[in-house]
Amino acid sequence: MNKYRVIAYEDHEGYSEVDAFIESRKEGDQVKIYSFIDKLEADGPQLPRPYADLLRDGIHELRVKLSGKQTRTLYFFCYGNYIVLSHTFVKNTDKVPDEEIDKAIAHREDFCQRFTRQKLDKQYEA
Repeated sequence: MNKYRVIAYEDHEGYSEVDAFIESRKEGDQVKIYSFIDKLEADGPQLPRPYADLLRDGIHELRVKLSGKQTRTLYFFCYGNYIVLSHTFVKNTDKVPDEEIDKAIAHREDFCQRFTRQKLDKQYEA
């Protein structure tokens, strides 16, 4: 059993940008994305480049190249062993845009307001 638990951020209506992005991809891309998520769940903050990197303010990026395009899934750690995938986008610049990092920070604030560790542990039977 992994020490970390990866979950996708969902807004107040239950919509997950990460899940929607993955579902929109062809099967081979989905397999690759899930293999990176599995590595993240196994290694947590020890997952090195080229798989992951720390951006700023506790926001990390999962770095997956799909069909020649750099995609990034931003994520954060919550209550020690939960890893929350914020959202995914195709990176078109050398640097991750500040707006994307700010969006992940807003998702983290919302998530931590709505979920306590006890609620997550109960939901995921950690």
